[in-house]
Amino acid sequence: MADSYEETLAYLWTLRRLGSRPGLDIVRALLKSLESPERSFRAIHVTGSKGKGSTAMYCASVLKAAGLKTGLYTSPHLLSYRERVLVDGKLISKKDVTEGVNEVRRVAERLLKQGRIDREPTFFEVTTAMAFRHFQKQRVDAAVVEVGLGGRLDATNTINAPVCVITTLELEHAEIIGPNLEDIAREKAGIMNRGAWAVTGVEAGRGLDIIRSEAFKLGVPLWQIGRDFSITNRTFDRDTQDIEVKTPIRTHSGLVIPMLGAFQARNAAVATAAIDLFGRATGTEIPEEAYVKGLASVTWHGRLERLDDDPLFYVDAAHTPESSREIALALQELEPGADPKESVILFSSLGDKHVSPIMDSLSVLSNTIILVPLRNERAMPLKEMELSARGHFQKIVIAQEVKDALALARAATGPEGFLLATGSTYLISEVISLVKGIPMENPNLSDPIPLKRENAAPSDERTEPRARPRSSPRSRPG
Repeated sequence: MADSYEETLAYLWTLRRLGSRPGLDIVRALLKSLESPERSFRAIHVTGSKGKGSTAMYCASVLKAAGLKTGLYTSPHLLSYRERVLVDGKLISKKDVTEGVNEVRRVAERLLKQGRIDREPTFFEVTTAMAFRHFQKQRVDAAVVEVGLGGRLDATNTINAPVCVITTLELEHAEIIGPNLEDIAREKAGIMNRGAWAVTGVEAGRGLDIIRSEAFKLGVPLWQIGRDFSITNRTFDRDTQDIEVKTPIRTHSGLVIPMLGAFQARNAAVATAAIDLFGRATGTEIPEEAYVKGLASVTWHGRLERLDDDPLFYVDAAHTPESSREIALALQELEPGADPKESVILFSSLGDKHVSPIMDSLSVLSNTIILVPLRNERAMPLKEMELSARGHFQKIVIAQEVKDALALARAATGPEGFLLATGSTYLISEVISLVKGIPMENPNLSDPIPLKRENAAPSDERTEPRARPRSSPRSRPG
């Protein structure tokens, strides 16, 4: 067993060789031997193609402001593995990480020896079991749990959350989750369980039809943005935005969020609706001041964050075509007078991303893009990124190190423009580390390469029902 936090990180690094394996059998066996910690707290379970991390953070902050001891489980992290597990906004301690991982490791070794599991648990399975056990030991009242990948077969889908959230849908990880939007919607809808309530930020399309159909089959009442709840007023400046959110329960006025972009207003609205339902589902009183205080106190680094004003410097971990379009719209809204000739994009990506449509979205912001490789075995080769950038940008600059790319980008940004670093969480991690002088942890515990969808075991499908709450909003069919 590990004697230190550093040795624990080294052990977790060795688990990356197993990749990410969709399925629940292993993590269920671990949790059962750990006194079923997933049953010790009430949860909001959050999935979606984008926005799920921010939405989860909003939910956790409001629950904390309401006086509930609140856990938050998210992934991936930016600078420290400890960012993945928070209680009341505080990172899990190094000691608790070491003790928690050792406990899961001992259980796994015993289960392997007894033949009750047929392989070593993966990095994400160990982390999930450790996080849930930590929440149990900390006696949290509630937890907000972000899905790692997909939903139905994700290790987090061992909880029976009274409220489930599907933020958005987009074609992503198609070789793992499914080849079309309908498959992706079905996998994400797999977090819903009988007796729960659900919220979605998906507004239209075939994917929404699938979500509504799955909810109807399970008898899960579904609140949909634009139909059941909405943003009824929004104003903004460079630092904050003010919103009003109307749900079937009440109208929330005077909400201020220190996160930028219309997409963050939507995420906050989805979170507000989820908290309304959580209060009703669990019989918990959530005072209006908790929404106001909770949303206003959220900090979520790397999400359209302004790092500097000289030059004007934004970072965002957008890594899909739709999220890149959202970032482009947000910056056009925030910086309407910016000159594309004086603005610069600093970009890098993992190899499994659809980069050409991302380039198309970002090209409206700048004539210049600086490309740099990631320190990650999943990184997209520079040559491939360069080919995708051709035809979208007038000037393409290649750098070999993020430090050099950052210096070039800052020097090339003019007074009438801005610098945007985007394309990957792992790029944003390095940029924030360099700008703020915060060392990144080693080894680099970026999420491992997932195995393909056909390797998921059908027997892992979730079938156990939950008792229906005493009262619920009326369910609408798809």
